[in-house]
Amino acid sequence: MKLSKKIRENIEILDKNLGISKSFDVVNREIKIGGRAASLLFIDGFAKDEIMLFIQDTLQSLEREDINPNTIEKLMKEKIAYLEVESRDDFKQIEFMVLSGALAILVDKEDKAIILDVRTYPARGPEEPELEKVTRGSRDGFTETLVFNTVLIRRRIRDPNLRLEITKVGKRSQTDVVIGYIEDIANPKLVSDLKKKIDEINTDALEMGEKTLEEFILGKNWNPLPQARYTERPDVTASHLLEGHIIVIVDTSPSVMIVPVTMFHFTQHAQDYYQNPAVGTYFRWIRILGIIFSLIVPPLWLLLVYYKASIPEWLQFLGPKNTGEIPLFMQFVILELGIDLLRIASIHTPNVLSTSLGIIGGLILSEFAIKVGWFVPETVLYMAVATLGMFATPSIEFSMSIRLFRLILLISTGIFRIYGFIAALVFVCIVFITTKSFGYIRYTWPLIPFDGKALATLITRKPIPEIKNRPSFLKPIDRDAAPPDESTPR
Repeated sequence: MKLSKKIRENIEILDKNLGISKSFDVVNREIKIGGRAASLLFIDGFAKDEIMLFIQDTLQSLEREDINPNTIEKLMKEKIAYLEVESRDDFKQIEFMVLSGALAILVDKEDKAIILDVRTYPARGPEEPELEKVTRGSRDGFTETLVFNTVLIRRRIRDPNLRLEITKVGKRSQTDVVIGYIEDIANPKLVSDLKKKIDEINTDALEMGEKTLEEFILGKNWNPLPQARYTERPDVTASHLLEGHIIVIVDTSPSVMIVPVTMFHFTQHAQDYYQNPAVGTYFRWIRILGIIFSLIVPPLWLLLVYYKASIPEWLQFLGPKNTGEIPLFMQFVILELGIDLLRIASIHTPNVLSTSLGIIGGLILSEFAIKVGWFVPETVLYMAVATLGMFATPSIEFSMSIRLFRLILLISTGIFRIYGFIAALVFVCIVFITTKSFGYIRYTWPLIPFDGKALATLITRKPIPEIKNRPSFLKPIDRDAAPPDESTPR
């Protein structure tokens, strides 16, 4: 619906749609511009006060001859000294801009509104992410403000081919979503497929930000394996863009979604690259070993206990002298649930009390449980090893999926012994092998399908100058990681 030339009719329609007379924070400031009635329409709290005062003072000082003829064009080009100025003649567009924080100026006898981007958002500073800390390296991290996040990326990648395309998702929320990629590196098919999936989203709002968007993009399934990587670090985001990945930034979310990914992306951490290659490789091996231990140690120990008579003499020490009042596999299940309960409780506990909660849950409860005969010390020990491996996993989403698989292995081994262990292990392997990121990218690459050079790059932290090629599973346009030759047209 288009604006009319009668300002009173326009304000009545906007009042009906935006609730100007009902919502205290939707402000309609009526003024005179060159003797004509005018309105400044904005959301209180978004607009910068000093800019609003400057604009209002400028407009109210204008005479009739200053704005006639071609009022809107004269105001935009000659009178309003502001950078981000445009005109709109559609009610829906004006309403969206106002709700996004812009200022709309309506003038009587004009069928266009002037839109000024005077918004400012309540925002915190770019602090180091709690989940991705490093001993060396940058200390800045993404915030909940979209433009802050794009600037942090632009600061690291000054490539003119970096594209940050914005769109809106959610009929009611109208959430800003940015798709980022480097045009002469990223696979055009991946980019077009992602854009198409986002355009096809039909929902009222992205209630949980990028996580809600992920479920629309990657489809509805109960597979616990994460198929998108999240990061709050701009340096990690920049390195993935340069490899040929695509990023998705959702306004109000302090993390960026990276697609497509494989399972090995969840075993890497920025810390590896801020250390010497030998040290980084050692850290990576320890981390991968911890992830494997987290999955396999408790059910494997349980299996060996059940078949203690068949294991070699040098492993006879593994079994407990007494199994306690509760069956061993139930002890592990209870401990799993107890650790989850402790984690949930710690999330809801103020920081000043979280240390006390950890001491109570981790030490006192387990000690008394052993003393009263519920648990044997070995089950607590091996569950602690598994939990340590879980916390060593850089991705929370991946560690949670490993935990679910471990629980399946424990229950299956406890009920069906060796047959249950083998069947559950085969099931876990099948899930990993059949999972596809983005619908057609192999989750187990470069293990399956096998790519020796790529696998060597992933399991070792090679010196940066030795990494010559970008990941082949992305099928990037520019596969060579070396800088382009400036003498050759790009």
